[in-house]
Order: sequence, then C-alpha cells, then structure tokens
Amino acid sequence: MPTGSKPSRRKAWLTHGATALVALVIGAGIGGDGESGGKDDSAAPAPAVTVTETAAAAAPAEAAEPEPAATVTEKVTVTPKPAKKPGAATTVEGDGQYLVGDDMQAGTYKTAGPEKGSIIENCYWARTKDASGEFGAIIANDNLQGQGRVTVNKGEYFETNGCQEWTKVG
Repeated sequence: MPTGSKPSRRKAWLTHGATALVALVIGAGIGGDGESGGKDDSAAPAPAVTVTETAAAAAPAEAAEPEPAATVTEKVTVTPKPAKKPGAATTVEGDGQYLVGDDMQAGTYKTAGPEKGSIIENCYWARTKDASGEFGAIIANDNLQGQGRVTVNKGEYFETNGCQEWTKVG
C-alpha cells in the first residue's frame, strides 16, 4: 500500500462544519422573509388617510400661544314659495268643450287657425250656454279658415274642434 497522507479527522470536521455554517446562513437569508413577524414588503395598497387642518386665528404679536380658531355656524331657514293656486288656464289646446271660469279664464282668445296638415282647411268654435250639445244652446259659433278671435264670459262653455292652440290676449 502506498503510504499516502490521510486527511486528519480534525481537518474534515472543519471543512464540513464551515460548509454547513455557510449553507445555514444562506438558507436563513433566503427563507427568513416569511410571516413570522418580519416586515412585509409586498405591493399591497396603503390605507387612505384624510387630514383635516384647522386654520388658527391670527394672534397678536405679543401673545405667546395662538388662540383657537373661531367656529362659525350659520343657520339658514328656507321658506318655499307658495305653489300657484290651481286655476283656470290661459290657453286651450286640443279639441273639446271647456267651462269658462273653471277650465279656462274669461276673456278674449285668439288662434292661428286650423291645425296644420289637416284634411279640411278649417276649424270650428262655439260659445254655448250649457253643455247639452243642442242647437238651441249655441250663443255664437264660426268656422275659421285662418286666424280667429273669440271673447268668452264666465259660466259659458267654449267648444273647439280642429283649431290650433287658443291663447288669451285680453
């Protein structure tokens, strides 16, 4: 057998021990970033923070401590305007029979004439003393082919058919 040098046990233990120590330090550095109370460097959103500042009142130059800011509370009472009383209209739109004083105001009304695009180029209006629809109830009536005016009195009925909007003018 050749007589070679055999490594000593002591040197082997030093080499293996040093390797184990280096591996332990590297392993601790890699795996030590867990959840055991360590700092979390993840990209989680930070909580929102609201900062409210109160402006301090201007203090005289000789005062050592600033005075607290004054708080002003203003109480505003709003009173709504009273709603318009529902009353008789000052315009009449569409075919129908209207009671003057309830459905429409008494006075003079005008129209631009027959509805645009109608087959028959005229419109009808009538003032009547009641809503019976009988011939004897008619006070006045007309068939218009153009503009027209009519004056109605409280308590009468006003009937319109095929006319554009009637608007009070007096």
